[in-house]
Amino acid sequence: MRSDTVTVVVPTFNEIENLPNLVPAVLDHGYRLLIVDDSSPDGTGALADRLAASEPRLEVVHRAEKQGLGPAYAHGFRVALASGAEVVCEMDADFSHDPTDLPRLIEALDRGADLALGSRYVPGGSTPDWPCHRRLLSRGGNLYARIALGISIHDATGGFRAYRANCLRQLDADTCGASGYGFQVEMALRAVDAGCTVAEVPISFQDRRLGTSKMSGAIVLEAMWLVTRWGLQRRVGRLRSPR
Repeated sequence: MRSDTVTVVVPTFNEIENLPNLVPAVLDHGYRLLIVDDSSPDGTGALADRLAASEPRLEVVHRAEKQGLGPAYAHGFRVALASGAEVVCEMDADFSHDPTDLPRLIEALDRGADLALGSRYVPGGSTPDWPCHRRLLSRGGNLYARIALGISIHDATGGFRAYRANCLRQLDADTCGASGYGFQVEMALRAVDAGCTVAEVPISFQDRRLGTSKMSGAIVLEAMWLVTRWGLQRRVGRLRSPR
């Protein structure tokens, strides 16, 4: 896979402390980087524009307001595909996803996968900074999604991924109903139902060291409710996948 055909999509909201280190960490691989900023009041979008002024591989999209993780990714995916990307990756801006692991996701596509998931819950994956209760909550949520939806993915909630362009087009991210982290489950489920080959690549997930987490109880509740609804719909045969 040629590096210049890979676009990494990173949504941002108040990530001005992480951006100066994130941009070179991604671009050093030869990939393109697309920042999707939701009008960050801390100046993240303005800083991204300044960095892009001298770096043609960096593109910045500005959205008028904070609308959620799912819509931000869907917007970024649309821009990346329109620009001719053959592979589209997604990752967080806070270094909880290690940019040095990006080539390992691409390698999984080279070996035949349509979607490569950076997984905390396959052998070799880890969450070294997490307390026990957080590990239980995350593992429990992924186990619940696996059982409720009838899928074999161990880390459906993770947001470190690489999609082949033809797979991503099939999934039609613009029509996803989830706005928070449920978006990751929804896209994984659509990939399974579309017959895409999914590979899980072990990663170590680190806690952010700069900035503030965007996770909230409302985001968790939305994801749990949507997984429950999708699971019930699949069991009664009303929907094959959430669309």
